[in-house]
Amino acid sequence: MPLVAPLVARITGFTARRALPKWHARPFGLGDVGDAPTGGGRPIILFADTFNRYFEPENLRAACRVLTAAGYDVFAPVPQNQRPLCCGRTFLSAGVVDRARTEAQRLVAALHPFVAAGIPIVGLEPSCTLALRDEVPALLDSSEADAVAAAVRTFEELLAEDRPDLQIAGTGQTVMLHGHCHQKAFDVVRPVQEVLGELAGLKVELIETSCCGMAGAFGYGADTYDVSMKMANASLLPAIRTAPTDALIAADGTSCRCQIKDGTGREAVHVAVLLDRLMSQQR
Repeated sequence: MPLVAPLVARITGFTARRALPKWHARPFGLGDVGDAPTGGGRPIILFADTFNRYFEPENLRAACRVLTAAGYDVFAPVPQNQRPLCCGRTFLSAGVVDRARTEAQRLVAALHPFVAAGIPIVGLEPSCTLALRDEVPALLDSSEADAVAAAVRTFEELLAEDRPDLQIAGTGQTVMLHGHCHQKAFDVVRPVQEVLGELAGLKVELIETSCCGMAGAFGYGADTYDVSMKMANASLLPAIRTAPTDALIAADGTSCRCQIKDGTGREAVHVAVLLDRLMSQQR
């Protein structure tokens, strides 16, 4: 089971003004990606985070298609007990540090042998991916955890560094980009702009925002919903509402996409999905 229960348990009541996330009928798993390299390109580990795995698996599937088309050999190692890996952030958010450390140990044990062979790790959800770079080594204080952290790339960092030909004919269409808080903290919004602008040929308009206001479970709380919406309405939602109807909207964070959908009715997509759609138009 995904590790969301500890965080949910700390919420005293959910607001009725926002729909809860829905479990996907077909979560991401071994039917979507192998658990070892096949030798068919540059090997890359896909870190399938809990939120995308169980709620939005189409993001991970889109990433697999994009990365495979770009020449990568995508795989996702599976621990011996077969339970999917997790960064442990949901435990940390609830203050359950021992359980977070246990998850970090499982993750490093599964990934370090591949990292030691020079294989990088790429992830989609900013908070989960960057937890491997920050919280995991802090929890474990080991050379193995440090090596895993050094091998981690966000989806866009990998593409911006390697510059593969995505076979996208740039249209110059406008894409409104909202940066996740963790992307801003780690200065990895710029690779997103590079990928969308230089590799995909889009006109990127960065929305100058603070936090979208969801902050994980914060936006679902009955006592915190109003504050969440005030934060969103400070700059993010007005920018989306006034954007041209044909403008694309990109946001890598699960919470950010939810806030945009709930606040404007418009669809925001992960960059992996956007690239997959653009690439499919060229086929």
